[in-house]
Amino acid sequence: MYAVRIHQHGGPEVLRYEEVPTPTPGEGQALVRLVACGVNFIDIYQRKGLYRIDLPTALGQEGAGVVEAVGPGVTEVKPGDRVAYSNVLGSYAEYVLVPAQRLVPIPDGVTYQQAAAAMLQGMTAHYLVTTTYPLKPGDACLVHAAAGGVGLLLVQMAKRRGALVVGTVSTEEKARLAREAGADHVVLYTQQDFEAEVLRITEGRKLQVVYDSVGKDTFEKSLNCLALRGMLVLYGQSSGPVPPFDPQVLAQKGSLFLTRPVLWHYTATREELLWRAGEVLGWIRTGELKLRIDRALPLSQAADAHRALEGRETTGKVLLLTGFEG
Repeated sequence: MYAVRIHQHGGPEVLRYEEVPTPTPGEGQALVRLVACGVNFIDIYQRKGLYRIDLPTALGQEGAGVVEAVGPGVTEVKPGDRVAYSNVLGSYAEYVLVPAQRLVPIPDGVTYQQAAAAMLQGMTAHYLVTTTYPLKPGDACLVHAAAGGVGLLLVQMAKRRGALVVGTVSTEEKARLAREAGADHVVLYTQQDFEAEVLRITEGRKLQVVYDSVGKDTFEKSLNCLALRGMLVLYGQSSGPVPPFDPQVLAQKGSLFLTRPVLWHYTATREELLWRAGEVLGWIRTGELKLRIDRALPLSQAADAHRALEGRETTGKVLLLTGFEG
């Protein structure tokens, strides 16, 4: 089989499309023949070495395809099942071993590309608005990178829960997409100061929560946008990691809350995983949740996918396709 692996950390050029042995499932594992896999910022962080992983390895954290074979003790799936997963390293490949406990069924009416596009980013948006800070009617929130893969889904889910949504974007085209997703107000951060705009929009009342995937460049002003006892949810760092800071700042700015969540901790049990994935994929099946797939490239072009995502050229999801039809 073919996979895209890295043997050292660095730029997109370290991604190698190479032939490797097809693995055999062991106890509790399933071998999945992938049709599509998602590209995410965590892949870039791992490629660069910001998040440490053992090398050499295939990158990629999510995918969708068909169960090819199962190992001993597997009861959750069987060969021929249409499945998707996230938080399993090695998805830039034609075949991947996945713990059967991490596989979820793809509902009829949902394509492999849709499932691969929805798993990591869709469940991330889901836990952010339902659990990390459970939005309720009347709340006001800020979504940074509102036209990105998570951002567009996050805006839609926040509106489902009755919140007022302010989104930040870099271009007029991205502003249009954020508005189409339901954002009540969109701030072009390249032309406007988002902190000042939040104060204007809320008439000085500020926000209950900021969902921030940008990190270093937005962190301080994100804190300034929060109302008394508001929460900054830092779930990414596309501009770089936030420098160390004194927690006393949180007290000075209004007894604020700061959290740095990851999806793995919000799908820790199979029950929670099936609930989140089931809701996200179900909304996609009924059309209640709209996915935007920016581009779908052959697996061999993973480096181009990284360049596009890292260069903020994308709006919505980036996928890699193996060429299998399922």
